[in-house]
Amino acid sequence: MNSQQDVIYGLMSDLEDALDKGFSPFGYYTVVKKDTVTDLLDRLYAALPDEIKEARALLRRKDELQYEAQQKAEKIIADAQGEANRLLSESDILRAVQKQAEQIKEQVISECEEIKRKAIDEADAIRSQATDEATRIKDGSSVMAEQILASLEQNLAQMEEIVKNGQVALEKRRMESDEMHGNYANQRPEYAQDFRMQ
Repeated sequence: MNSQQDVIYGLMSDLEDALDKGFSPFGYYTVVKKDTVTDLLDRLYAALPDEIKEARALLRRKDELQYEAQQKAEKIIADAQGEANRLLSESDILRAVQKQAEQIKEQVISECEEIKRKAIDEADAIRSQATDEATRIKDGSSVMAEQILASLEQNLAQMEEIVKNGQVALEKRRMESDEMHGNYANQRPEYAQDFRMQ
């Protein structure tokens, strides 16, 4: 799992680099190369945990099950109607055929209702599982994002401390240089400004 997270972190870092290297003509928008971002997004999708891919597959399977159930129900009804029409065409057993047709119709309706109920139950179970999985993944993504932001904040604080220390050291060096070379600066005023901090 750590290696998968490392891959995702690496790709996110590459995406940040692409944004940093982008062109910002108005300050609000950044123009980046479409191929670069598309490639990074494709690699991010490929690096996603298997749980997310399985959840998407389950949602697709739910739609397929509903479609298959409807097709089967329609075929059963069509077959029953065809059988009923054939039997009804034989006048000598018309009454018996009508009764049998009604029984077939009721049986078909019952089977269709059962198929529909099972399909709905299975679809609901898949939806519930996918929702739970999506919630878990979302929570994990939030934790991951918080960790990344905390790491960035710490890095920025360290960089700010380094910059401040550098400024203090440069100021100290300038003051020491001014004390040692004060006469030179007075003799050559046109160069004195080159050694002063802005």
